[in-house]
Amino acid sequence: MDAALNHPPPTVRHPLLVTALAPVVPHVLGSIFNIWYNMVIIDPLLGAAGLRERFVGTVIFWNAIVYPLAVGIWIRLIISLRTPFRRLLRAETIPDEELDAVRRRVVNLPWYNAIISAIAWLMCIPVFLISLSLSGHPLGPQLFWHLPISFAVSGFIAITQSFFLIELTSHWALFPIFFQSVRADRLQGIHPISLRTRGLMWAISAGICPIGSLLLLIFAPVSPGASPQWFGLFVGTIGIAFGLCSALLIGRSVAQPVDQLRFAAKSVTDGQLDIEVPLRRADEFGALISEFNHMVTGLREKEELRQTFGLHVGRKVAEQILARDPGLGGTEQVITVLHRALG
Repeated sequence: MDAALNHPPPTVRHPLLVTALAPVVPHVLGSIFNIWYNMVIIDPLLGAAGLRERFVGTVIFWNAIVYPLAVGIWIRLIISLRTPFRRLLRAETIPDEELDAVRRRVVNLPWYNAIISAIAWLMCIPVFLISLSLSGHPLGPQLFWHLPISFAVSGFIAITQSFFLIELTSHWALFPIFFQSVRADRLQGIHPISLRTRGLMWAISAGICPIGSLLLLIFAPVSPGASPQWFGLFVGTIGIAFGLCSALLIGRSVAQPVDQLRFAAKSVTDGQLDIEVPLRRADEFGALISEFNHMVTGLREKEELRQTFGLHVGRKVAEQILARDPGLGGTEQVITVLHRALG
């Protein structure tokens, strides 16, 4: 059994709600870009009235059925954390297997949302193209280019920014409760975001996606809805801006543990051994922070032993003995005792 220790109250009000709402702004921004792209570029390509009606009907179906279903899955995932969250706050005992499953869910939240968002956004490409193809009206080659560009760029904005925001909010709001008494980096079955993964995702976010969008626009047939030069400049600017946002979010997630470790190391150098880095992480920083805290605990215990032992044998003798610490096995030595007779 894994007994929940006396956890302090969370520093964030309504932490589950904060985590659940983390993807809202990125998805709203992605939707705004998608609506604008459809109105400016896609709508002029829907020449026939029946084709435009089919497009509008597909939009209504997708927004009325698929998106609410994706949102419901995400909300259901967050709600599944509510009961164990409250039990931990009440310091109730939770079985190891059950608690580990919940902790894995917390660590993997960014990936879960990325999968849900990718399905909701990228599945629009084949669904809309198939729906328009079945309308009975001929499709121009521009639609087969601009529809994928519209949903791909919008989905890229929503997925990447949601991923990093959920990671930050879960570290900030959920980890202090779910990983108060255990090391998150030692949990089995998790997929933390390593430094290498962050670097790769930043390269994709800040470089590959904006450049890929521009290349698609270069090869795509010209749409009557916009000037290709200005429109390419606009799409490229949007991609670069959100790539920089991804870089800022990644930098924040890396800078926070580095800054706290640097401050803690300076405090230990100054002789403050009562310090502890409070961050709970599942990545390499989590392992580094845990080992640092373990090292400081060992130094603190050794200093307490030195002070206590020094009261009996003298501080210098205590330091010499502790410097040659033989461990629990001890050593055998021949000593000389001077005894002065009384009388």
